[in-house]
Amino acid sequence: MSGARHIVIVDDEPNIGRSLRLILEGEGYRVTVCQSIAAFQASRLALRADLYLLDVRLPDGNGIELLRSLREHDDVTPVVMISGHGTIQDAVAATRSGAFDFLEKPLARDRVLLVTKNALERLDLQRENQRFRELIGDAPKMIGRSPAFLHAVEQATQVARSDVTVLLAGESGTGKELLAEYVHRESPFASGPFVKVNCAAIPTELVESELFGHEKGAFTGAATQRRGKFELADGGTIFLDEIGDLHEASQAKLLRILQDGELTRVGGEQPVRVSVRVISATNRRLEALVAAAAFRQDLFYRLSVVPIVVPALRERLQDLGDLVVYFLSEFCARNNVRPRTLDPDVVPALARYAWPGNVRELRNVVERMAILTPGDRITVDSIPAEIRSPSAPRPAAGLQEVRDAAERERIRQALQQTDWNVSSAARLLGTERTSLHKRLRALGLKRK
Repeated sequence: MSGARHIVIVDDEPNIGRSLRLILEGEGYRVTVCQSIAAFQASRLALRADLYLLDVRLPDGNGIELLRSLREHDDVTPVVMISGHGTIQDAVAATRSGAFDFLEKPLARDRVLLVTKNALERLDLQRENQRFRELIGDAPKMIGRSPAFLHAVEQATQVARSDVTVLLAGESGTGKELLAEYVHRESPFASGPFVKVNCAAIPTELVESELFGHEKGAFTGAATQRRGKFELADGGTIFLDEIGDLHEASQAKLLRILQDGELTRVGGEQPVRVSVRVISATNRRLEALVAAAAFRQDLFYRLSVVPIVVPALRERLQDLGDLVVYFLSEFCARNNVRPRTLDPDVVPALARYAWPGNVRELRNVVERMAILTPGDRITVDSIPAEIRSPSAPRPAAGLQEVRDAAERERIRQALQQTDWNVSSAARLLGTERTSLHKRLRALGLKRK
């Protein structure tokens, strides 16, 4: 009986306690009966209950008040209320206070056992998901073991210790924001705020106000003074996503902040000093924008003191299994559903897809599988048809050309940084020298 589930009953009627004990012990449960709140409180810490059954009316108090007291110290162990004079008001009050269910006297054996079974299943689910939450945690997770990914994380770890600007380059959905959060968390700025700005999502006419703030009356609608994102990030990190979409006037102001540590609000005259770590990201070729005079060259050099390339998912397919397991566990914990298991052929099937949306697309697919799959097993049939089918759409030639151009530029940058030493460039890119030679031939890259 030592391993049996323990049910604690608080009810002052001896016949009810005796009846519940017979019903529950007959199904293998361990039962303790307390006839008053005082008796329960005297031994509560030693009881270690898996389920509480509480009478609403007790000789020394109210069972619903006892429920509320329990919830202040334990929000997991289920509580079922019992009443011989049940009212709708009692049921509502019990539910709002966190009761799992409400039983009315006289107690029916089948009803008692059903509610007990359901309550204990909910407890198991919550405890299991708590273990997943402890595994997952709240901090950004760097999931992956592939050379290309580990190289990016290693660079991020090294640069995090300084205050230099970082430029994260990579396709949409590769996890640039996650890597930026990681740099912030590992940096001397970790105790300060982490402020995210999507430069592409801000209307052009509001960019400067959003980034640098404005004074009262600076423009129509500016009824009060407003601090911008840079002031809000003072003492911490600002993450400028899609930096390539920042228009020219704002680029000049951003350059001043990087050079002098000062900004001027829209409509203001006095400079405001800020201490901010700047991390920017782009899925565009900033060098091409500089060449086309669409992006300031001096700003580009200021932003890219340390450039880090975040690899596409197709360049780190060996991480696919770890990512799928993590996303599946995260989804189950977040939504308080029973953890799912993966059939061994699911990940190989997913690896045959091109993943044009990268890790973001993978996460969406995993969550879709978890939502739509009946039962606890994720099988190949759980994979959406357009992902698993050999006839599923593959990247069009135009998209493949864009990808090749992006890869060509990434390799060219690495070769230029290493004076076209292929071995050194391969280490910088996190790939094998022979593989890099093959890609050079495939992409037609030659030293001019």
